[in-house]
Amino acid sequence: MKSDLSPTSIQHMARAFSRSRVLLTAVELDLFTVLADRSLSAEEAADRLKSDLRATTILLDALAAMELLEKTTGRYRTTQALVPILTTRGEESILSSLMHSAYLWKTWSQLTDVVQGGGPAHRPETGWNHRMASFIGAMHVRALRDAPALVRAVNPGKARNLIDVGGGSGSYTIGFLKASPGMKATLFDLPEVIPMARERLSAGGFLDRVALVGGDYNTDSLPGGHDLALLSAVIHQNSHEHNMKIYRKIHDALITGGRIIIRDYVMNPDRTEPASGALFAVNMLVNTKGGNSYTFDEIREGLEEAGFQRIKLLQNDEMSSLVEGYKP
Repeated sequence: MKSDLSPTSIQHMARAFSRSRVLLTAVELDLFTVLADRSLSAEEAADRLKSDLRATTILLDALAAMELLEKTTGRYRTTQALVPILTTRGEESILSSLMHSAYLWKTWSQLTDVVQGGGPAHRPETGWNHRMASFIGAMHVRALRDAPALVRAVNPGKARNLIDVGGGSGSYTIGFLKASPGMKATLFDLPEVIPMARERLSAGGFLDRVALVGGDYNTDSLPGGHDLALLSAVIHQNSHEHNMKIYRKIHDALITGGRIIIRDYVMNPDRTEPASGALFAVNMLVNTKGGNSYTFDEIREGLEEAGFQRIKLLQNDEMSSLVEGYKP
């Protein structure tokens, strides 16, 4: 047993959900936006939210105790330094990411049933578009932060034709285009995601350098002629056999000498580190049919079978780990 684990610390671990649930309920109610501009009493907040007064008061006090709200003379207001983060105002907002976490709560709460009977967890058929928008928004928030470092680690060099497979809103595509003025790109994702990518690429002034292609990499071929392919945060959603099919499609989409870059967790051989990757595998257990966090050897073997060579771990950094390979 690790020395820092004790009955008390384990009890704290078990109860850590309480702060998370309070925050996520506030996010689902859009409470931080309601309280962003002026202080409200509990009665006024409950009226705005059309919620129960006693329950709203207890929630507001808990949020104030967590320093997410400011409470002064019985009135509540979103902590002003957090308004850009907890509302939809500006590029700093993590609201979509938090809403995505609120959706995950519903599947994670079924973990015991999933372990006993197999996964994934049950998800309601309604609200899929909203869940997808929150997911893409969450990925956008992370990618905006991580893209510059990823591009530096990849070092696109003379690459001129990128394909971003499952590229979401285009944050990594934008990162590569900023770093390589002579580069053009193809962003491939589900048809319902393409309008989100078009909006972001247009706002950034990159739309004329990107071909937006709607499709499903599970069933459709990928456009060809590329010398660099990015597969970011995709392989964890699939089984090893499923990923093999995607690797082959990317191999076909690359020209001779083209390079594939996989960004994802890369687990150590016994699959316990990084710890965040082991927990993320649980996320895949409850949310996908065959997803997992993979070791470097598992990724390498799949790429080799798909025809790639010179495979190496380019960077080892939790979800921002990078594996590269070349088409001979």
